[in-house]
Amino acid sequence: MHELGVVFHCIKEVNKIAEENGVKKINSVTVEIGEVSTVLPYLFEDCWNWAVKKETVLKDAKIIVIAAGANQNPGETRMDLIYKNAKIFKEIINSVMKSGFDGYFLIATNPLDIMTYLTFKYSGFAPNKVIGTGTSLDTARLRFLISEKVGVNPKDINAYVIGEHGDSEFTLWSSALVGSEKIDKYLTEEEKESIENDVKNAAYEIINKKGATYYGVAMCLTRITNAILNNENSIITVSSYDKENDVFFGVPTIVNKDGASKKMYIELDRKETQKLINSIFALKKAIKKVENS
Repeated sequence: MHELGVVFHCIKEVNKIAEENGVKKINSVTVEIGEVSTVLPYLFEDCWNWAVKKETVLKDAKIIVIAAGANQNPGETRMDLIYKNAKIFKEIINSVMKSGFDGYFLIATNPLDIMTYLTFKYSGFAPNKVIGTGTSLDTARLRFLISEKVGVNPKDINAYVIGEHGDSEFTLWSSALVGSEKIDKYLTEEEKESIENDVKNAAYEIINKKGATYYGVAMCLTRITNAILNNENSIITVSSYDKENDVFFGVPTIVNKDGASKKMYIELDRKETQKLINSIFALKKAIKKVENS
């Protein structure tokens, strides 16, 4: 949640001021939250009370969901948030690891794949224990838009969005199916392009209208959490680790009690192969910037 990141920053500033002024003990802290702030006071208080405790229940937690980070403002891309959220994440992960936590990290903060990668690096966990929501929401939006166009239930649309959860993501049209039939029987190239653009730009439109996205990603977090806790062996396009390229990106993955258990084989055509290369390159370039900052 956004409030947790704000709390960690507040605590850091309070400690800094105390050290500069030779204060050895802090009895109370007063925080004023303005009416136009995106911080919810009751969540801020809960996060504060958790953060200042010496003993926490994190050690025995099965899953920790992190959605903390700076809000994406109108006109900003997900990548624009990278430096702000990298600092927030380092503080959060370090604090969580001190508790003895040994469960699964589930990440929803943008830029999603970069934050998932940084969690992997900061925690030292095995890659299957660090999972991003990936392109699961994008895939859900894709199937819904296709279903509206062709008049078939979204559950019977077999199509995926893969790659970076962001501007370089793309749809696997070559393997997309409506039931058992190829998608080309139902959609023209122009219709496919229009749907793909709508999927990619959906979050930007929501942010421009109401300032943030909440419900769609919350549904995806719930689905992934259930898949882990109930050992569902569900195939979800989560952000999974690619050892060859040392990056996380959205790809159909079996999710069960072992986390991101196994990536599914994907057959790509020539155009899709190049798009995936471009997406991986964009992620690696962003990671390098953070590591060098």
